[in-house]
Amino acid sequence: MTAVVQLQSHRSTDAETLSSAQHLLELARGKGVDDRRRLLLGIAALCDATPPGAEASPILGEIFMVIAGQAERDIRKALSDSLAAAEWAPPALIAMLALDEIEIARPVIAQSPLLKDQDLLRVLVEATIEHQIEVARRPRISGRVADAIIDRGEPASLTALAGNKTAEVSEDALGRLIEQSRRIAALRAPLTRHPRLNDALATQLYQWVGQSLREAIGERFRVDETRLAEAIDAVTRPVAAPPSAEPLGMEPADVTDHEEMERRLVAKLQSAGQLRAGFLIRAVREKRLSLFEHGIAALGGFPISHIRAAIVRPSPDALFLACAAVGIDRAVFPAVLEEIRKLNGGWPGDGDEGYAGRMTLPPSAAMREFRALMGHIGA
Repeated sequence: MTAVVQLQSHRSTDAETLSSAQHLLELARGKGVDDRRRLLLGIAALCDATPPGAEASPILGEIFMVIAGQAERDIRKALSDSLAAAEWAPPALIAMLALDEIEIARPVIAQSPLLKDQDLLRVLVEATIEHQIEVARRPRISGRVADAIIDRGEPASLTALAGNKTAEVSEDALGRLIEQSRRIAALRAPLTRHPRLNDALATQLYQWVGQSLREAIGERFRVDETRLAEAIDAVTRPVAAPPSAEPLGMEPADVTDHEEMERRLVAKLQSAGQLRAGFLIRAVREKRLSLFEHGIAALGGFPISHIRAAIVRPSPDALFLACAAVGIDRAVFPAVLEEIRKLNGGWPGDGDEGYAGRMTLPPSAAMREFRALMGHIGA
């Protein structure tokens, strides 16, 4: 007898819920202000009645989509606040709210468990810089999303990502952030506190920061600041003339000795785990072409003859592949190419610059293509 009473009670409750939902749908389609107010009260009551972990009924999902499409700003804001942490909310509605104006979008971007990587990547592409910053601040964003933020290179978003200690940032991605800190001073302080910073990355970061942050790095990683500063100075100190051309008054033996010193410096940095793409870029900017050649050859595991052949080709395709293979940022390559041409008599030539359409080529694929392209040249 008790079971029959319980079944009748459940049927009665289900009927009442369905009737309430249908009434709310009618209110959602209404135009009056009073309808909107009653609708919000009804939604709140229906949300409270939804059991934890349960999915919203199709009617409730339809109500939400109607509201989002027709509602005034304050109603959309109330919806965003109330649904930010809900696991049962309609995913399409959450994705829509994430692209709304920033005050509406912020709660769902920050909290909603229904926003997946593809939703966050869409926000990065389609929404404002304020939206991008919120994505960078979102707890536990994936490495895929973090890499997309770094690829975009927006200073405010990068700074937000650097301060997000729960984001999945790989060692390579953190190295790219550190390289960006050369031009974006705001990145430096949060990077010195980043939980994934290691000895090698700390050494790379050390050269861009001020004295107080150097002391923080030195204390955290127990480094000898004096010796570290001397090592960095030796690496980055420019020479009087490009080593690719024989300086006035220098004997050929002196040129050979100078190149051997650069080769040893590259080998020393590589053995210490400090040879990175940023070092190669600095070498070119400081007009040290031979240092760049030895550095990219060592970092990519290429014969030096392949690198030197790449920079005298009629087109820059091979040089682009080599740079992409060792992690030189695609956005930086045109500037690197211009500097190398200045140092190398205009080479590589400007024929068939097809690399522009291959900017998304991953490093592993670029390495394979470079080896295949240059394979006919002896080491």
